[in-house]
Amino acid sequence: MEIKYYLRTLIRGWWLILLTMLITLEVAMGLDYLAIPIYRASARFAISPNISQMSSSSDVLNSLDTLDKRSVVTTYAEFLNSDRLYNETLAGLNIDPSSLTNYTRTTIVITDSNVLELTVEGTDPNTVAILANSVGEHAINAIKELYSAYDISLLDPAVPSKTPVRPVPLRDAGLALSLGFIVGCGLAVLKVQIQTSLDSFRQESTRDKVSQAYNRQYLERRLEQELVRYPDGELSFGLVQLDGLRGVIDSLPQNLVQDLMRIVTQTFQKELRGNDMISRWDDITYAILLPTTSANAAQRTLNRICGTISQPVYLKEYGERINLQPLMSVTTSTVNETAEQVIARTQSMLKRMVDLDVEAETRTKPDSVIN
Repeated sequence: MEIKYYLRTLIRGWWLILLTMLITLEVAMGLDYLAIPIYRASARFAISPNISQMSSSSDVLNSLDTLDKRSVVTTYAEFLNSDRLYNETLAGLNIDPSSLTNYTRTTIVITDSNVLELTVEGTDPNTVAILANSVGEHAINAIKELYSAYDISLLDPAVPSKTPVRPVPLRDAGLALSLGFIVGCGLAVLKVQIQTSLDSFRQESTRDKVSQAYNRQYLERRLEQELVRYPDGELSFGLVQLDGLRGVIDSLPQNLVQDLMRIVTQTFQKELRGNDMISRWDDITYAILLPTTSANAAQRTLNRICGTISQPVYLKEYGERINLQPLMSVTTSTVNETAEQVIARTQSMLKRMVDLDVEAETRTKPDSVIN
């Protein structure tokens, strides 16, 4: 399931992935275009016992054993890396060291062998080849003056390279496209995550946390928008007060109130059309917005809803049966009427209904909210 989700995310975000790949490719090609080409040349040198200095075959065997300990090879490698020998070589070639600031040299020992490799990198292919051969030759002469037991000789001379080791446009383009694809996939997933978080936050900001219906501020804003959108159209607005909870809701457990209000919200949603909206107006009152609905149709809708929630609500987890005793009022907007005027008329009608209900309660014994 997770794989399918991410695949759908990547398919929806294909344009972002493609855009990221194109950007990374353009950046890589731009850097390659501006970069100074670097060339490499390598010379190899072989180390072997100097047989002319050996008086017997045992001396040859001993020298080979010593050579296997790598100390001789490592010492000769340091000769090739010597700054003094390098500077002397430059002086012999009449090359100013300040002109070789972008040049580097390294010496490595070829694995499981007595062969050294001197590598020089720089901006001119001929110069790096000359430096590798000249430094090697100068080091050979210096070594022979100090060590006679082992001989070092040029195995493979350095030759000028026709192609730079960097930049390599084709390789860099492939790496840039791969990096762009990976980054683009990450951005596509991140975009969906951020959008989902924002949508959830937006939805939470419009919802009443207890009932999960819309909150009052959101419904008021939607009422204003509908009146502006259809100034001459019929729009109905209703209020349903759960009179059975009046005066007792604050004393009920919070969990019970939450479950009760969510049941009421679900009941409203089942009875309303898809474009109708419901919100929690206050602690015990719901508001209903019915776009493009006439007064008679709105009255029938609210009568049907109130008839449904007039039945006692049984909360199984708490073992309680609650009478909501809904009271309702509904009005239909007139031409150029404002949201404040529609709300005021509806609240005034609901207040008259509540007052009549209170008068009736004074004459008869009121039902208990919890049976």
